[in-house]
Amino acid sequence: MLQRLLLSVLLLSVTASEDFDWTKNEKTSFYYGTFPTGFSWGVGSSAYQTEGAWNVDGKGKSIWDTFVHKKGKIFLNDTGDSSCEGYYKFKDDINLMKDMKLNHYRFSISWPRILPTGLKSEQINEKGLKYYDDLINMLLENKITPVVTLYHWDLPQVLQEKYGGWQNVSMVNYFNDFANLCFERFGNRVKYWITFNNPWSIAVEGYETGEHAPGLKLRGTGAYKAAHHIIKAHAKVWHTYDTQWRSKQKGLVGISLTADWGEPVDVTNQRDIEAAERYIQFYMGWFATPIFSGDYPQVMKDYIGRKSGQQGLGASRLPVFSPQEKSYIKGTCDFLGIGHFTTRYVTLKNYPSGVGDSYFTDRDLAELVDPQWPDPGSEWLYSVPWGFRRLLNFVKTQYGNPMIYVTENGVSEKVLCTDLCDDWRIKYYREYINEMLKAVKDGVNVKGYTAWSLLDNFEWDEGYSERFGLYYVDFRNKNKPRYPKASVQFYKRIISSNGFPNQREVESWKRKSVETCTSSNQLLAAARRQSQGDQEHAGMQKSWPVHDEV
Repeated sequence: MLQRLLLSVLLLSVTASEDFDWTKNEKTSFYYGTFPTGFSWGVGSSAYQTEGAWNVDGKGKSIWDTFVHKKGKIFLNDTGDSSCEGYYKFKDDINLMKDMKLNHYRFSISWPRILPTGLKSEQINEKGLKYYDDLINMLLENKITPVVTLYHWDLPQVLQEKYGGWQNVSMVNYFNDFANLCFERFGNRVKYWITFNNPWSIAVEGYETGEHAPGLKLRGTGAYKAAHHIIKAHAKVWHTYDTQWRSKQKGLVGISLTADWGEPVDVTNQRDIEAAERYIQFYMGWFATPIFSGDYPQVMKDYIGRKSGQQGLGASRLPVFSPQEKSYIKGTCDFLGIGHFTTRYVTLKNYPSGVGDSYFTDRDLAELVDPQWPDPGSEWLYSVPWGFRRLLNFVKTQYGNPMIYVTENGVSEKVLCTDLCDDWRIKYYREYINEMLKAVKDGVNVKGYTAWSLLDNFEWDEGYSERFGLYYVDFRNKNKPRYPKASVQFYKRIISSNGFPNQREVESWKRKSVETCTSSNQLLAAARRQSQGDQEHAGMQKSWPVHDEV
């Protein structure tokens, strides 16, 4: 027995990430305390999800503009054509942020809005640049730090059609030209740059499952190829900033990786521990390990290589970095952005070769959920706060305690829910932010937190059926009015207290937050009645043409 125990401990130290203890999951009670001075609080958005104005002022088409206009791709055939009309309403939105006393706002720049064909050499759209200029300037006037994502999934359609998008290595240089233009025009005011948002999703859902634009199903190869080029593109942009702009602009360049936590079903079972680690390595490690260490995780190389061999392929389906590329990519991260929403239990599952080779079968694991976990909105999103602390501690031990900014964290609600008293969201934020506070106490170097999202917006293939916003957007009204949910007030209080000062005060926050949403609910109901009346009136006046505002 003792021998077996010693052997399992020895195995654990060899296979599991150094210093990370898979067997120690502390589910401790709520911790009252505050974050370090200077901790940054913010909210997030992205261009395609909020801007609308998809074909105005010289903007080119993105792969999402094309994808959403194909019937059957998006729930209820929704599109982001107008979305929240953020292009026209950004001043109103900054006033909402100012009222919340936010420290930063994370948004993305639409590549085709400033380079309609994707190519700097062909056409620069000054109207698009002016929009972002105005947005950045107004944020700074209101003492809100802009955090800018260069690529939040909206590749120019021309680059997809001509070159195959991220399947083609030429994207590396085109993306670098776009990023360089952004540094040139905005870098005197923007000091935090994120190259890519959630490259896992770009690669897997864009080029493997086809659920997202451009909708390709290149199973077993497409995701790996896209990721390979994305990692190279990230590194090139980091070097461009480092050599050409850093000394005068003094900014930072990072990447935002989204990762669910994977917890072993049985922490005493070595195979479950290995499966859980594999889950994380195939998710976040796929991108983080090259950026921090210069190459793909060994477990990815082993598993994909072996499965490729079983298929009779001469080489692994996972592309290879040359020695020069490895040293070029290693260390290209000034901070790590972490997007996190939920957790899975993970156990070993052997997929025999030939069952339809794919990214998912390459991992040899099964994902499970606990039926007792709350699932307020999206079918994939269960509230498991302790997983957040586990993930942050894993990042600390795995990558040498990098500077972390949480770039996305939040929870959705179901489609028909228009109740602005979102107590489940208050509970989610309270518990997840508290687990992040515990991680900071553990010594994890977290510098800021971004709630996802400021507004209800276009939720990709789910259309408008899932709402993550702190502010409710009435998409049925052409003016897209915003109404605060109770969670706005709750998040405001976390920000003003820089955490959770004491039990009595924190318990009063929810009460006060819910008081405010009752009046918002009444306003929304009144606006709905008014809108209904207007529509009926318009129906009676059929001889008069009615035009929506453009």
